[in-house]
Amino acid sequence: MNQISKRARLMLFFGIKEALKIFLRAKTSFILSLLSLSISILLIAASLYSILFSYQIEKNIKEKFIINIFLNDSLSTNYISDIQHKLSYKTYTASLGYVNKEEAAETFIKETGEDFRRVLDYNPLPASLNLKLKSEYVSEDSIRVITKDILTIAGIDDLLFEHETLKKLIETLKRMQMYIFIITIILVLISVYITYSTIKLVISLKHDELETMKLVGATLSTIKMPIIINEIITGFLASSISLIVIKLFLGSSLITSLPFNFQPSNNLLLLLLILGPIISFLVSVMVLRKINLKI
Repeated sequence: MNQISKRARLMLFFGIKEALKIFLRAKTSFILSLLSLSISILLIAASLYSILFSYQIEKNIKEKFIINIFLNDSLSTNYISDIQHKLSYKTYTASLGYVNKEEAAETFIKETGEDFRRVLDYNPLPASLNLKLKSEYVSEDSIRVITKDILTIAGIDDLLFEHETLKKLIETLKRMQMYIFIITIILVLISVYITYSTIKLVISLKHDELETMKLVGATLSTIKMPIIINEIITGFLASSISLIVIKLFLGSSLITSLPFNFQPSNNLLLLLLILGPIISFLVSVMVLRKINLKI
């Protein structure tokens, strides 16, 4: 067991040593491989971030959805407080605001520019509650159930909300998410193909060197391991370069000036960091399958 372990360590040391030699001897092919893989990871990252961005927009729209609850003029202050208390403890409530008749009148005049008080000696606008729903409850079925629940409360005359506008916006975002998801799959396939073609080109440039190794009796693992390790290191460097570009973009004024916070989780950054080595490893193994000891 110790002998096998020692042999494995020696093989790994040899692979790393030879991989570093490849870097030094084949700078052009290394740069070519590094650039193609960096571009591939950036394309995948752009698609993933686009999906996350669309989800964030959807969440932001849902969080701004308001149900206006109009109250009967005959309700006492205490009864209105009871309604507020009851609605505040509903599972679907994110926040609840009260607008009295005077505030409703001021808002109406400000938004329309028309002062009804010039022709009317009373305020026809009712007091109301502005109910913001939690984003997970903003769907057609949930809103239907919620509105029925609210209307069961005595003293509530009517409800008003822009459901059709919200529905159209969310449907548009859902279509966008589907298209982006399809584009992401296509970009992943293109990225794998670009990496595959580049590694295949790098190996073809080393054809004479590989044939020489066969002549001196090198084993398949001795031939393949340095190339695989070389590509894994290249993949890691490509991921690191991509992450630097992504971090610079996320810190740019284009992102920081958004009306909502868009900072994806560290899990996604970790995924992108290991994506390069994984793609490089899998593709290099695919390419190297065709290499054998025949001369």
